[in-house]
Parts: sequence; C-alpha cells; structure tokens
Amino acid sequence: MTELLFRDDAYRRSAPARVLESAPGRIVLDATLFYARGGGQPGDVGELVAANGQVTPLAETIYDADRKTVVHVPLEGAPLPEVGATVEQKLDWGVRLARMRAHTALHLLSVVLPYPVTGGSVGDGEGRLDFDSGDVAFDRAEIEARLNEFIATDAAVSTRWITDDELAANPGLVKTMKVKPPMGSGRVRLVEIGDLDLQPCGGTHVARTSEIGRAEVVGIEKKGKINRRVRIKLSGV
Repeated sequence: MTELLFRDDAYRRSAPARVLESAPGRIVLDATLFYARGGGQPGDVGELVAANGQVTPLAETIYDADRKTVVHVPLEGAPLPEVGATVEQKLDWGVRLARMRAHTALHLLSVVLPYPVTGGSVGDGEGRLDFDSGDVAFDRAEIEARLNEFIATDAAVSTRWITDDELAANPGLVKTMKVKPPMGSGRVRLVEIGDLDLQPCGGTHVARTSEIGRAEVVGIEKKGKINRRVRIKLSGV
C-alpha cells in the first residue's frame, strides 16, 4: 500500500520516493504526494525527476482499488523511471492549491445549504454541489453572502480519525447520498472546519478558511424534480 504523504501535509510540494512499478500508463511509488482522483476531486499532476535529471511528467493520479495503491499516470510517450530507483516528486502546486481552496469552499457551501448532497465536483478554483432540496427556492445573492461570511471567519481546518464503528453510530456525519466515505480499513478521516462543519473526507484542504478567498455563486440549475445544482467560482484563479 502506498504511503499517502498528502494526508499528513497537504502543503508539501516535493518529496523523494522509491519506484515499485514502472510501465506505460502506470507508475507506483512507495509513498506519494499526489492525491488520487476520487470523491469528486481530480487526481494531482506534476512530475517525477530521476537522479540523472530525467523528467517524467504526470497526466493524472488514480487509485487502484483492487491492489489498494496509487497509480501515477505518465504522459503518453514520457520516459519512465527504473524500478528500484529513487525519484523526486514535484507537485504542480498551483493546481493543487486551487483545488484545495475549492474543496474547502464546497464544504462550507454544504453548511449554507443543509440538504443531502447528491453529487459534486471539485475543479481548479471552482466547483459545484447538487442538493436534494425539494422545491425550496435558492437565492443566489443570499447563498453567496452567507458563504463569504463563513470564509471570512478564518476558521481553522483540521483532520482527525474515527473508527468505522463510530461513523456507523453517527450516520448524520455523512452528507453525501451517493458517494460514501471509504470504510473497511478500520478508520475514517474527518475534516473539521472550526465549529462550522464536520464530515468524512479524504480530499485536500486549506489550513484556514481565509485562504479560500472570495467565492461567487455563478449558477443555480434545476437538475430533476427535487435536485438543485449550485456552482461557485473563487477569485484570483
């Protein structure tokens, strides 16, 4: 199983790792800085640099559920590192930070709109959530104002772990209807935003809400009889 370095420090931009597998479309390391696609958040990108200076650009990072490991997908035709070699991982920090900001903002959006979440996606400084809100009318200006009020609190964003049994005993922690938190390893990671929000999540987040910047609600769409989609975009992206 690949050690997930980003879980301990989402701000770390480089780190060494040993190559366990290397083939077209698939590089596996013993430890990774790169978040693997999941939970509506895309996989990280960046590059692997070998001791001889060879650079392997990464097109995406995905998770191999069957083998419980992270797969770094090289760009087509890129040179591959040798198995057993040590490489330096270099994260595309601009992309990571934009997604961290957006993901944290979406957590706050789920506080502004306390309805079951039926879907969502994290983009590069933008994102959306779908809510099972019935026939409730959404006011764009009101949602935007409340979201920015929460962002301006400069609340700390932290993580902690609970057991699978503790989560099962507290089903209200899970806001998403379709995407369930990963269980089976014995523990589940919670993301806590001050006294505003607490929910299971494996994604990457900023350390304080003030890092999100100003958010704009750029669209509200009707997606079926009872679903509403809310799109946001962050300033400076």
